[in-house]
Amino acid sequence: MKSRVARCTLLLILSALAANLMAAAVQPARAPARSDVYYEIFVRSWYDTNGDGIGDLNGVTAKLDYLKWLGVSGIWLMPINPSPSYHGYDITDYYAINPQYGSLADFQRLLREAHRRGIQVIMDLVLNHSSSASPWFEAARDPHDPHRDWYTWAKPDTDLKAISATGGPAWHALPDGQNYLGIFNAEMPDLNYDAPAVREEMIRVGKFWLKQGVDGFRLDAAQHIFDDLETDWDSPTVLEKNLAWWREFHRGIDTANPHAWLVGEVARHHPDELVPWMGALDATFDFPLAKRLVESAAQERDRDIGATLARTCRAYRSAAHGRFDNAPFLSNHDQERVMSQLDGNVEHMRTAAAMLMTLPGHPFVYYGEELGMRGQKPDPHLREPMRWYRAGKGAGEPTWEGWSAGDGPAVSVEAERGDSASLANWYRMLIGWRRDIPALRTGILRDWRDANRHVAAWELDDPQGDALVLHNLSGEAQTVPLPAPRFRTLLRHSRPGTSLDAARLTLPPYGSAILQ
Repeated sequence: MKSRVARCTLLLILSALAANLMAAAVQPARAPARSDVYYEIFVRSWYDTNGDGIGDLNGVTAKLDYLKWLGVSGIWLMPINPSPSYHGYDITDYYAINPQYGSLADFQRLLREAHRRGIQVIMDLVLNHSSSASPWFEAARDPHDPHRDWYTWAKPDTDLKAISATGGPAWHALPDGQNYLGIFNAEMPDLNYDAPAVREEMIRVGKFWLKQGVDGFRLDAAQHIFDDLETDWDSPTVLEKNLAWWREFHRGIDTANPHAWLVGEVARHHPDELVPWMGALDATFDFPLAKRLVESAAQERDRDIGATLARTCRAYRSAAHGRFDNAPFLSNHDQERVMSQLDGNVEHMRTAAAMLMTLPGHPFVYYGEELGMRGQKPDPHLREPMRWYRAGKGAGEPTWEGWSAGDGPAVSVEAERGDSASLANWYRMLIGWRRDIPALRTGILRDWRDANRHVAAWELDDPQGDALVLHNLSGEAQTVPLPAPRFRTLLRHSRPGTSLDAARLTLPPYGSAILQ
């Protein structure tokens, strides 16, 4: 009898085990958590696979495993279309790949390999203007050509001395005496979005690249589609025309990919000025916040980051009906690099990075920022080659531009990747926090503070677990009272010497902590 019971029990166990194995086999593997961090790449400066001194798309593919190691979830490629300039922001063919960077097949391979690693790809879409060398603009010089209306031409009563919305001359002359609108410079004539043919064409462009497999777009100069002159800067009419166009564009490309993500460059100075854009776009780069984060790190004092973000995030979510994603960053290809803004102070760089990586939304990292690369104007010095090797040269290192900042061998992937105390590993640690703690990605931000201005803190409310984020911005240990019993678990901390008891948290110099 006992033997029969034992056999039955064994059969039941084996049967249950088999059922579990079969269930596991048919269930899809659970997707790993995303960090929601994007990484900006200037292809020309990234990695060169054909030895011509210029980075290329195959070079981006070759270094995807570095990005995977860092933990990023997406990359933003600066312009990859054909262009006569080194930077690519004046495009001659919106449906092609810059031959210096490779081919469409190379790009499709990059997309496949990135997606295989769980990395999304968004590309720069430069819709405000074309190149003056574009076939469209060359055809438009003929008053009888159908492309004439694709650009804006001066009339007899036009003020040819008008200042553009970007601060330079708005009008530019051709040798035959015609004048055209170009708010950035003469090589970038503005496209005329009052012309239906232009709007239809640019929606076609967006759909074309989405069908290739891109996941969305970074929209260059998004506010300047109709914001042309200095007098347009605060015009409600111009603002509404801009927003109407981006809603139209979003609807148009949604037919190709309803999940396409649009993040716009809206370079306004105050967070309230970004609110109207929520909903027309999926996100905008938060320029006011970038300034506040860097200044707080440099001054070692919280400049009301939590309070400001709590107020603006409420406004953003309300305007976007709850679906808005913020896009915080520290610097980009148009700005002095963060390490230069912080006068080379590595501790300040670490606290700036810690604040950035503990904000909800999709933080953006400019290539080389995680190494501590420095760079100051002029623009080519902000876009110098990625530093792969201690020696400053090696296989794949682009040579189209030299280095001006004076960074030494320690500022390189080769030196930092294997050094657990490096800035690159600091970024990797912080990005890992985002991957592991849902509140850092999707939490609703609320202000939280005591009277200590050396500590920046905010609360993130999330259904999967609320979190309290605290950063000691100073070079001295700080003790933070915890009056409420709500947060009593130390989830993560960045430095030894962090301690939590029943009523207070002690943060070592430049230390960060996440409580739950």
